[in-house]
Amino acid sequence: MRILHTSDWHLGQHFMGKTRQAEHQAFCRWLIEQVRERQVDAVLIAGDVFDTGAPPSYAREQYNQFIVELRATGASLVVLGGNHDSVAMLGESRTLLAQLDTRVVPAVGTDLGEQLLVLERRSGEPGAILCAIPFVRPRDVLQSQAGQSAADKQLSLQQAIQDHYQQLFALAERRRVELGGGLPIVATGHLTTVGASASESVREIYVGALEAFPTNAFPAADYIALGHIHRPQKVAGLEHIRYCGSPIPLSFDEARQQKEVLLVELDSIGLHKVDALPVPRFQALHSLHGSLAELPAQIAEVAREGTPERPVWLEVLISADDYLSDLQARLAALCEGLPVEVLRIRRERGNAQPGLTGEARETLDELNPEEVFGKRLQSEELDDVLRSSLQGLHRKVLAELLEGQA
Repeated sequence: MRILHTSDWHLGQHFMGKTRQAEHQAFCRWLIEQVRERQVDAVLIAGDVFDTGAPPSYAREQYNQFIVELRATGASLVVLGGNHDSVAMLGESRTLLAQLDTRVVPAVGTDLGEQLLVLERRSGEPGAILCAIPFVRPRDVLQSQAGQSAADKQLSLQQAIQDHYQQLFALAERRRVELGGGLPIVATGHLTTVGASASESVREIYVGALEAFPTNAFPAADYIALGHIHRPQKVAGLEHIRYCGSPIPLSFDEARQQKEVLLVELDSIGLHKVDALPVPRFQALHSLHGSLAELPAQIAEVAREGTPERPVWLEVLISADDYLSDLQARLAALCEGLPVEVLRIRRERGNAQPGLTGEARETLDELNPEEVFGKRLQSEELDDVLRSSLQGLHRKVLAELLEGQA
């Protein structure tokens, strides 16, 4: 059984005013080629197909076009909802898409059986059993209880998610027996695990106070296909628990990452092997760091990757303590005539100018909501207990806002 594991496409993303439509289109074409060439039986998208709950029409069109083209390869498709995806939007077409060998699991429902899928080989024979678990929202598995502390809510939610995994896995084991045994069991998830290494484009999932799911709370599946973290990685060094990462860089700190999708091979014994398939870079993206004197050589170097039709996108971090009011104009002069485009300018905050003067150089696009709130707390004289309590309440509010967007 050959499964292609991918996640975090974020179709429809606007990156500092730039559309990613061309990159996503190129990636989808490349992926179809891989499925056909490697005779993949099933493709798993482990959440965050779209960047927002109300994606632009071209992003929906890309999604539908991919499904049509994938069906022609003979492979089936399973789409899991992520924290960026709208449950209603993903679910509205699931009946129609089922006719195109695409099964969509937008959210955790009351019927466990809806999340238990049998993946077939190209021959039509059962090849694996899938515990199809999307992003788990608190309201899906928990009832709110008055008077719970942040720590209590964290433990309750962690236990509820763990119970959901274990119950579905037990159902999968029974289904395996019904099918005559010898089938591997695969599970999915869209969450942060303990020790996972994230990037600045990852919107942290703070559900109540739960920040990360323990690795030992997963069931004994043969392979666990995870989404949400954009950097490809093994979890706790384990071969069978993997984040495949996003297929394109979604922030400048991902610019140097080799993006990949994972080709997973399983048989009656279990996991056979996992091959990382490197995804080509469809848009040159670089983060440069240096003084104004050092930047010309760096810009000239990366400009070799660009063309007038597709310039290199740049983030520039200026390492200087002096505040230059004409910095943007100076950078524009350095880039004149070169196939590069500066999307973001940042100033390195030197130790010589702490406090409000240094912080004034930070722009909001460099901070996430958690960091903004943290900086606000720094300006108050608070003890550690109160500070921690306020941060927990802030995370809860953020989680409720994210749920409301779904």
